[in-house]
Amino acid sequence: MKKLCLDRNQVFSGELILVNKDNPIREIIPYENICQIDKDIKVYLNKNVDYILKELLFEIGSTDEIAYVSGYRTLEEQIEIYNNSLNENGEDFTNKYVALPGHSEHQTGFAIDLAKNNGDIDFIRPDFPNEGIYKEFREKAPAFGFIERYIKEKERVTGISAEPWHFRYVGFPHSKIITDKNMVLEEYIEFIKDFKYGKKSLIVKDKNLNIEISYICFESEKNLISIPDNSPYVISGNNVDGYILTLWRS
Repeated sequence: MKKLCLDRNQVFSGELILVNKDNPIREIIPYENICQIDKDIKVYLNKNVDYILKELLFEIGSTDEIAYVSGYRTLEEQIEIYNNSLNENGEDFTNKYVALPGHSEHQTGFAIDLAKNNGDIDFIRPDFPNEGIYKEFREKAPAFGFIERYIKEKERVTGISAEPWHFRYVGFPHSKIITDKNMVLEEYIEFIKDFKYGKKSLIVKDKNLNIEISYICFESEKNLISIPDNSPYVISGNNVDGYILTLWRS
């Protein structure tokens, strides 16, 4: 077993951070982790998310049917988008569809807005229908770590109106669990707290692997945990009060 020391800053970073009106971004995203999706389009994403998104698009055979609309944004860009929407669309519309600066998933690099590539794309509310290749993208997204982040029946939970064009990378198998249980990320962050590190884990079987998921509560400036040797793992903060450990065992 190897020992890991988790510090407070790690609570605020990782693929599973919850960013919403109550949980702002608290850590500056390293720009070296961000890349331009296409040399001809000024849309940016986390490098790892960009790679996996393109694998998903290749899987469904998309060529130019799906357009990139908006990915990573700086704080300054989010302020500009928010203020422009206030001026053009009013406060009610803006509060439904545009996150407050500092509280937008787009500032993480893990979120992407997509559209049907019809040449006339609405930047705030792009069309991403539930048919054809767009439906196939939506159905296969969880296998690649993506969730449809804002769904209609969960508007009271997320505080954001339904956005069928907005997808968030949270990693597999979290994406599959969230989708299968008809959850949103807010609910998943609370759900996973029932599986406390050292007591019981949530077990997901994938092919010949057992994937163990557990929650580690932040208790002090330094939190020690043990990881089995030779077991791949990912640790993400939840941006609230702790960490989520994902461990693969053969």
